[in-house]
Formats: sequence, C-alpha cells, structure tokens
Amino acid sequence: MSDPLPIALAMTGASGARYGLRLLECLLRQQRTVYLMLSKPAQVVIGMETDLALPGRPADIRRFLAEYYGCPAEQLQVYGKEEWTSPLASGSAPLGAMVVCPCTTGTLAAIASGISDSLILRAADVALKEGRRLILVIRETPFSITHLENMLKLARSGAIILPANPGFYHRPESVGDIVDFIVSRVLDQLGVPNHLVPRWGLADH
Repeated sequence: MSDPLPIALAMTGASGARYGLRLLECLLRQQRTVYLMLSKPAQVVIGMETDLALPGRPADIRRFLAEYYGCPAEQLQVYGKEEWTSPLASGSAPLGAMVVCPCTTGTLAAIASGISDSLILRAADVALKEGRRLILVIRETPFSITHLENMLKLARSGAIILPANPGFYHRPESVGDIVDFIVSRVLDQLGVPNHLVPRWGLADH
C-alpha cells in the first residue's frame, strides 16, 4: 500500500491559532507529511494566543516545530509566502488535501475570487482546479452577506466550509476539549482516524 499523500495546512490571521496548531500536531502524530504555510498575521496571532514564539524564517520555523512536536524533520515542510517553486504551486505535484485553519474572511474572499498572489492562495486555487479536497475553517462571527455569498460560491466549487462552531454534547471541561471538537471534524473530513472526542450516540460503547 502506498504512503498517504501529503496534506497542506495553511494558517491565516484569524483568531483561533490553537485550532491550526492542534491539527498540525494530530497530523504529525498520525505520521502524515504536512506542507505548512503561515501568513504573517498568523504568526502574530500565534504569538498573541499561545506561548509559542516562532522564529521568522520558514527553515527556522520547520526546525522549531519539528523539535516541538517531536517529529522527523522530513515529515514537515514549511513554505514562505512567495515560494513559488514549492510543490503547492503546481497541480502536477501530488497532494492529498488542503486545509486553511483558521481561515480569515479575507482569505475566503480571495480564494472565491481566484486571486493567487500568495502561495496560500495559489495552493487553494490549485486544490480547487485539480478537484482536491479543500477545507476552510472559517473563524468569524457574525457572517455578512458577502461572507455567506463567498462561502456558497466556494461550496459550489467543491470546497468544504467548516466553520469553527464547536458542539457541547461531549461536555467539554477545557478550552482544549473545545478545540479538539473542531479538529476532530477536520480530521474526519481528511479521512484521518482520531479519537479526540466521544462520538454522538457511541459515548457508552
């Protein structure tokens, strides 16, 4: 059986950095290869919402996160904003799926408009044109008509719109439990096995 294809993970500057970092951790623990992209605002938000102090350069971020999560360096690739020679910039490179987590409504609008002036946007455009799974974890409330129209447009184009709207039937006791609810749903969409939260109707089994 061939190895699973890499998964692209983009983090943008919406609040909710812990969603993206937890997703990254879970993917690496499942021994999935991850192509990571961080926007500059995402790096700022990570510094505001977590205790992580990421370095600035992609190569240094890669080393830092590989050590932090205890994964082999080759399992994680980190690409810069304009790294057009990366596999993510071309549909000819094999890729399993792409997740934008968290996804700003600005990123949502740019993807819906077909704008490709950064690697994150180009990678999303490639995912759509190649018919690959593209999951957008929108972290905003309330939604404007423009936001909803952009989501509808992308859903019609094949994207999965997965807002960061956690459930509470599993009775979360911590912020981590709430984060895990959303990350579990993303992993389900990626087909990655996980047991982060009890399943509805199966809690006693």
